[in-house]
Amino acid sequence: MTPQNLNDIKTLEKGPDVTMSVDPITVEIIRCALRAAANEMSVVLKKTAYNMMIYEVQDYCVSIVDHEGRTMSQNEGALPIFLADLGVAVQDGVEVYGLENIHPGDVFLVNHPEICGQHLNNMVVYTPFFWESKLLCFLAVRAHWIDVGGGSTGFGSSMTRDVYEEGLQIRSVKIYADGKPNTEVLRLIEDNIRFPESSLGDLRAQIASCRTGEERLEQICRKYGGAVFQDSVEVIWDQTDKVVRESVRAIPDGVYEASSFLDDDGRDLTKTLPIKVRVIVRDDELTIDFSDMCDQVPGFINCGSSGGMAAARVAFKALTLPHREVNEGSFRALKVILPPGKLLSARRPAPIGGWSLSLPTVLDTIFRALAPALPDRIPAAHKGDMGGYAIFGTHPKSGRRYVCQNIIGGGWGGRPFEDGASAAVSMCQGDVKNTPIELQELYYPLLYECHALRPDSGGAGRFRGGIGVEVKVKPLHDLYVSRNTDRIQCPPWGLLGGEEGKTNQTLIRRNGKEETLPGKFSHLLVRPGDTVTFLTAGGGGYGNPAERDATALKRDFVLGYVSKADGSPG
Repeated sequence: MTPQNLNDIKTLEKGPDVTMSVDPITVEIIRCALRAAANEMSVVLKKTAYNMMIYEVQDYCVSIVDHEGRTMSQNEGALPIFLADLGVAVQDGVEVYGLENIHPGDVFLVNHPEICGQHLNNMVVYTPFFWESKLLCFLAVRAHWIDVGGGSTGFGSSMTRDVYEEGLQIRSVKIYADGKPNTEVLRLIEDNIRFPESSLGDLRAQIASCRTGEERLEQICRKYGGAVFQDSVEVIWDQTDKVVRESVRAIPDGVYEASSFLDDDGRDLTKTLPIKVRVIVRDDELTIDFSDMCDQVPGFINCGSSGGMAAARVAFKALTLPHREVNEGSFRALKVILPPGKLLSARRPAPIGGWSLSLPTVLDTIFRALAPALPDRIPAAHKGDMGGYAIFGTHPKSGRRYVCQNIIGGGWGGRPFEDGASAAVSMCQGDVKNTPIELQELYYPLLYECHALRPDSGGAGRFRGGIGVEVKVKPLHDLYVSRNTDRIQCPPWGLLGGEEGKTNQTLIRRNGKEETLPGKFSHLLVRPGDTVTFLTAGGGGYGNPAERDATALKRDFVLGYVSKADGSPG
């Protein structure tokens, strides 16, 4: 990645009276070296992790941040909802211990909901990096552990009443001090989670990832020095901020609003939850206002304020520099208004096991607000859920407990210039992948009858919505199934005359009868002979269906995307 104009990158303002010269070539080398370090950390994590949610699904992110929590670099392919949000974990550790009590060899662990705002499975490990006895920054890794104790196995349970039922809460604890393990804390964790061999293996993988980052930063500082390293990072932030603000200026000034809703909070299935957003564009700054968002709820779909900021960042990054690296400068031009006590800023001890369920709909709604201002850029709504399921029980051959977690893709909305993507994860999940069913059948006592595209699920339009997915699974012994979805009552909407996509659905067939299950359910007992089918939503269509190209209609029919030759749903 090259700067916009190397000749413009001459100096870095350090204050009203001090200007330090910065070599633009060195800045560019350090920019690329930081990206390479973050990406290598990512590779190490994937190659050493124990659970499929990390090495197959890639539910993690790695980042390099300074002691103020400002992002220097982040790996490519990380979850968008983890954009530049590892800094809050580091800030908390600095607050708890003080900079003077942080030393080389320390390793910190945190998942506390008031800090990270996410479900407790998302564990953050971070380590300090020192150069010439000076603390320069931290290496941080967030990864999804398959279990953290509590009342649920796998993903967050819709049955939890507060966060204390959801598992271990850890606030910036030193699990290594000066390179020595804190065996008492590690033993406490081991004795309170269901799969310690997996989760503690993932912990070691996260530490190895951080150590790799430390080695790469040491190489940078050995060559250029700590001062040049820090000054270059400041320049990189300023460069990114400048380009971001140019992108914001391209959006017409104005106040844009939109609304939608969620099906329920997982506990009261009769009450929908309003989602309202306001986007304010003035010159080179964009504000996303969540003041009218619904209040926090008794159910488990709340998230903390730092988790709630994620939706705003994802939308902003997609609107400004979707193809550029992530750093602190990426978000200086973004302002977020998020009062406490909202669905996206819940107060303790609200349950947050399903913290991310609302975010795809919030994203869709932000883009819906901006559709009149950016008709050539904004797509129709996408599948609007996180698409996960958990299957767990005791393996009949080994007698060991297991949990199978996976992600299922769906359809994205039709775009102003092409059809929506099919079988893709939500906008919040980025490059997350599903675990191949062959691996699931290899590791778990499951038989998959079907994993295929779902015909007629994409909304019709000049550009069709993407196609959802059908997954059908049979158990080989008694087991339990949990699934958390939404947008069943609020289908993926079309734009400019495009039609809605089909919604998510879960079916169970037993005793010769088929039953539709709620969108959110936990610990459903399924026996051999029963069949569970997961259906994911299609995307909304874009534009008048009558304007769709005849060749595209024929292709849709031949490929099985639609069951009628005229392109209309069957």
